[in-house]
Amino acid sequence: MRFGLFGGARTEMGDQASDSRIYTDYVDYICEAEALGFHSVFLVEHHFTGFGQISATLNFLTYLAAKTTTLRLGTAVLVLPWHNPALLAEQAATLDLLSNGRFDFGIGKGYRWGEFHGFCIPMEEAEERYRETVAFLRKAWTSEGRFSHHGKYWNYEDVVIEPAPVQKPHPPLWIGAQSPPSIRFAADNGFNLLLGQGGGPETVAEGISIYRRAIEARGGVFDPSKIGCTRALHIAMNDDEREKARDLRARFMANVQQLSLSPTGESPTLGRPRKLMSRAEMDEATERDALIGRPDEIIRRLQRLQAGGLEYVMVMDFAGSREHLRTFAREVMPAFSDR
Repeated sequence: MRFGLFGGARTEMGDQASDSRIYTDYVDYICEAEALGFHSVFLVEHHFTGFGQISATLNFLTYLAAKTTTLRLGTAVLVLPWHNPALLAEQAATLDLLSNGRFDFGIGKGYRWGEFHGFCIPMEEAEERYRETVAFLRKAWTSEGRFSHHGKYWNYEDVVIEPAPVQKPHPPLWIGAQSPPSIRFAADNGFNLLLGQGGGPETVAEGISIYRRAIEARGGVFDPSKIGCTRALHIAMNDDEREKARDLRARFMANVQQLSLSPTGESPTLGRPRKLMSRAEMDEATERDALIGRPDEIIRRLQRLQAGGLEYVMVMDFAGSREHLRTFAREVMPAFSDR
């Protein structure tokens, strides 16, 4: 198995000194992860949250490109409907160039009402904007010389995208998907697949199976390295630490759920239905889905995922503990190493 990081730093709004320290600490955390043998880092993109999630994801990754040498640098995900496609193509290609081809481009259409509201973009336009931008990006990175694009939302005349990305024909495109139609869409369009932190080993295995069958139905060869799955990581050596970990995840997930809702309290229709979970439901989901417990228990949880065909796991430690990172690298990762 290969292991990466998922998530991002969270700053304290309004405290610039704290912002700088937390970003610096998170950069050091990522650099140590590279030294410990982690394969990648995938950073989120969010806006207007009020609790400091990473917003300028490509900027952050470009800085990391200069601080690292082997780590894959990914977005999970960059929300295409909010971005100018030509500028985005240039920025992503620049990151791929400066990292010497280490960029993994995770893309999505978004789901939080507040973000669409803040950008004054109707959520109903998300799907069309997303598809138009994907088509433009592929054209921009594969066209020889200048080209034009006239779409519903964007128009460009006689342009050339510079620089060209290092990876050919372009950086790998990863999309988050959970439902069978979305997973088959990923396979049919040549996307790599990002499975989320929700769902137990059986759900993950089912998603992998759907993706594999769709690839092989088109005459392709299934490559398990093209599927990544996020898992919350909570190293807990005793019952007290376990309860604290469950409380930390419950508070974080409650924030995320609230940010997903419209002012009326209804879940947006875009993407999968989202409903507010009770604390008991959150604790049940944590025990089912997360990598929680002592290292030996986490190994068993990973083995169940591996038995379902998963070979690439991105871990997300809400506490951002360097000691947990070291413990995972030294006591868990060797159980899944070929070396």
